[in-house]
Amino acid sequence: MNKILLYPITAIYYAVYFIVMCVMHPFQWLAFKIFGDKGLTNAFNFVAFISLKCNHLLGTRFTFENRELIPKNVPVIFVANHQSLLDTAGIIWYLRKFNVLFVTKQELAKGIPCVSYFLRNAKYVLIDRNNPKQAIPKIKSLSEYIEKENYSAVIFPEGTRSKTGKPKEFAESGLKILCKYAPSAYVVPISINDSWKVYRYGYFPLSVGNHLVFTVHQPLKVSDFSFDEIMKKTKQAIVEGVKV
Repeated sequence: MNKILLYPITAIYYAVYFIVMCVMHPFQWLAFKIFGDKGLTNAFNFVAFISLKCNHLLGTRFTFENRELIPKNVPVIFVANHQSLLDTAGIIWYLRKFNVLFVTKQELAKGIPCVSYFLRNAKYVLIDRNNPKQAIPKIKSLSEYIEKENYSAVIFPEGTRSKTGKPKEFAESGLKILCKYAPSAYVVPISINDSWKVYRYGYFPLSVGNHLVFTVHQPLKVSDFSFDEIMKKTKQAIVEGVKV
């Protein structure tokens, strides 16, 4: 498609997305006040669903493969490569049954309708990337929580998004803490393909007609491997599953 045509399409997308988020914000607030954490989570799952639907305006399609491999009724640590903002919405919606909790950057907790309110009130771990040491006790608390409640944590070990789709170097510290304090968990690698292409020109304009594919790989039981083995196998599965 002619790049010039992408500008009005992108403008329409952002307008619709912003209106939807503003409309959903008070409903999310009300759900939290009446039903507590469960209400907040259910409302935000719906926000993620609406976010994915808004992307249909860009001709974006989503496929989530091999969900049947994910173990149930146990703590799960999802580890994925990171290509765009759409990675989070896709994981929240398609893995909603696993009560996913993210390790994410604290900058997102301000200024975004619905999203920022949720991050400030949910049990997500908000990281100050300028002060990585403060993340350690927060991630430890998250791992203990998922161990106790059979919930799931999501971590992007690259730390930031890849603008070309090619995976960056994986940091070990966050995953290592999660594994240490959630010893009964399973690590589940996920390869994400082509979400970076939506933002190939930046945030304006966005590209159209992309097919985003999330592929779940074979789970690894934390207690069956050393951390070095878990890290090696997880990285290998993710990187080999990314098509660049």
